Amino acid sequence: MTPPTAGTLRLRDHHPAHEPFVANVLASLGETPKRISPMYFYDARGSALFDHICELPEYYPTRTELNILQTHGDDIARCIGEETLLVEFGSGSSMKTRVLLDRLPALSAYVPVDISRSHLLAAAQGISASYPHMEVLPVCADFTRPFALPAPRRPARRTVVFFPGSTIGNFDPAAAIDLMRVMRRVAGDNGGLIVGTDLVKDTDVLIRAYDDAAGVTAAFNLNVLRRLNVELGANFDLAAFQHRAVWNAQANRIEMHLVSLRKQTVSLGGETFRFAAGEPIVTEHCHKYTPTRFAMQAAEAGWMRRAHWMDERAWFSVNYLEAE
Repeated sequence: MTPPTAGTLRLRDHHPAHEPFVANVLASLGETPKRISPMYFYDARGSALFDHICELPEYYPTRTELNILQTHGDDIARCIGEETLLVEFGSGSSMKTRVLLDRLPALSAYVPVDISRSHLLAAAQGISASYPHMEVLPVCADFTRPFALPAPRRPARRTVVFFPGSTIGNFDPAAAIDLMRVMRRVAGDNGGLIVGTDLVKDTDVLIRAYDDAAGVTAAFNLNVLRRLNVELGANFDLAAFQHRAVWNAQANRIEMHLVSLRKQTVSLGGETFRFAAGEPIVTEHCHKYTPTRFAMQAAEAGWMRRAHWMDERAWFSVNYLEAE
């Protein structure tokens, strides 16, 4: 598809073209309430800001999940098994992946999948340098849509999808089920899925995690408007929008909004969008689960939960599922 791009790494590139990007943004800004998909957070700057968020004291999910992986990594590695093709959806910096790779010397190959090409290549190069005897096959793609897996040099006994970071919670229930069906097809009939889920907890803890004192999450949220300006020629005034995180108790989710601070008009792709003062753009939903509710949702997508591990406060869960 695409010739080698980063040293000896073979990049398979399915990055979406600008036309769907423009069309998707125009359609979602035309909804009520206005929306921008969280998939557009992750250009190079957005990915770097998210890495910073993961280091913040308020943002418990990363360190809590990392602790679970470190504490129970041997058990999780046994579930994955040897001669496995490990496919990570939304690989980001691949920090948590290293905890598993250290325990999986006999992997067939590691396939990081991410929509941010530059961030993907940097992370894949880092993994390749740290694990020189393991084949690393990066794929740049929107993992919510079908994409072809690269063939490893050493045939795999099975495929396991790794989806950490509670990213499954960014999808509304029907979309989460659809995504897990995509993962089910990628993994195949004898495949597995390791997925992190953030659990329901005290509302104040949740709000602080998505509205940190340093304003990094606010910068991350506003960066999507900067990206629309740079890549699509929009004219958003970033100073005229404010980040807001709210808890929707009925839906068990945190919602991230960009709130218009005044009445204003924005142009994008030949269309005009009018904002009232106080009107939000919804940029992200972050659903929080109970263990039982997640198992039921996974079952609808063709997965059976075989094991799960939680931290001592029961704030977060890492789940191992197998194809039914």
